[in-house]
Amino acid sequence: MVRRIAMAAALTMGAVAAQAGSPARDAGVTVGILAPGPLNAITDVAGVKVGQVTLAKGRAVNTGVTAVLPHGGNLFQDKVPAGFVAYNAFGKFMGSTQVVELGEVETPILLTNTLNVADAGIAAIEWTLAQPGNEQVRSVNAVVGETNDGFLNDIRGRHVTVADARRAIETARPGAVAQGAVGAGTGTVAFGWKGGIGTASRRLPDSLGGWTVGVLVQSNYGGVLTIAGVPVGVKLGTYDLRQEVEQKKADGSVVIVIATDAPLSDRNLRRLAERSFAGIARTGSGFSNGSGDYALAFSTHAGVRRTPARRSGEASVAELPNDRTTPLFQAVIEASEEAVLNSLFAATAVDGHQGRIEALPLDRVRPMLGK
Repeated sequence: MVRRIAMAAALTMGAVAAQAGSPARDAGVTVGILAPGPLNAITDVAGVKVGQVTLAKGRAVNTGVTAVLPHGGNLFQDKVPAGFVAYNAFGKFMGSTQVVELGEVETPILLTNTLNVADAGIAAIEWTLAQPGNEQVRSVNAVVGETNDGFLNDIRGRHVTVADARRAIETARPGAVAQGAVGAGTGTVAFGWKGGIGTASRRLPDSLGGWTVGVLVQSNYGGVLTIAGVPVGVKLGTYDLRQEVEQKKADGSVVIVIATDAPLSDRNLRRLAERSFAGIARTGSGFSNGSGDYALAFSTHAGVRRTPARRSGEASVAELPNDRTTPLFQAVIEASEEAVLNSLFAATAVDGHQGRIEALPLDRVRPMLGK
């Protein structure tokens, strides 16, 4: 079914029940060895909120904004430690250099299309300045990632407004997360099929700390689609480098946002972000020259939060040691892989600016996967 959503409709989490939860698992696909959290979403990490605004009007407008808030308080005053990785930097990621330098995030994390990064950044700045307690703030590092949705969306029209992005922040909620052709994933394409927003999580056993890792992705890249080790792209006859098959776009991008409640340093959060690309590789990504592949990981643990007291050196910080990070690495690999699959399994076909992109044909895919 082709999506037709009213312009500027705000889709908060849970608004599209059929697109929340675990679309890939509902189709019989199980990824990895670790168990997901109750929602199998980034919001399984306590305190994390997601808001989405979907813009779809006729064939020309298929785009939107997705906002991830690390916690519900004043993000500028209570910053979270963070790590950032540009695996292939053919893209735009506003605020990334300060995240790398200081190892922290102080605003909502926004995802949108390539030409609306500035508008989303303005929204993050305006929202931050308006928070009680920020009356004297003179510098804000807005964090905005993007992928290019120019096939399905008239991207030159720059349809996402500052108000749209602001609304994504203000409507962010805990709970189930809508997936597929919603928010920043409304106009994206992955492996030649309709991509979008996907999310997944993993919870470690109590013996390994009981920590949760949640992932949200904006999938918009190519390669040879692989599901649970099965080369589905080859079987379907749609994959990069096959000249006799029309390719909508060989290049593309993926943005990965990772949350955990484990008390990690910004250095180990960078290491966690790096491992997420192993999950992307498992989906069959070719990490092409024109692909913007970015990962941002943050910790919500109160013990490592950059509060005013800790920034002034008045409080100590207890961080998880290096030797206890391996299970978290496994968790982020699995959650990243499953988040991409959920984005594909939840997506619906879209008639867009330059043509139609079909949803992954699950009736053909399921038999390929066997048991």
